[in-house]
Amino acid sequence: MLRHDRVRDTDLLVLPERVVVLEGHAGQIVGLCDGTRTVPGIVDTLAERYPGAPVADDVPSFLDRLRREGWLT
Repeated sequence: MLRHDRVRDTDLLVLPERVVVLEGHAGQIVGLCDGTRTVPGIVDTLAERYPGAPVADDVPSFLDRLRREGWLT
């Protein structure tokens, strides 16, 4: 579950028995993982928001890491 910590002004990924502090735009990426979007769709959305950012490389590798850690299914 994605939560925003107002005190720290950061996003948190709340998991059973664990909380992961998300830095930068990681919370936005996780927030787009709603079960309706594909990875290319998430990349396209973020590429529109952040022209010139390396989202085509960074987003898939970040999502792969989340899956490997068991934080995203």
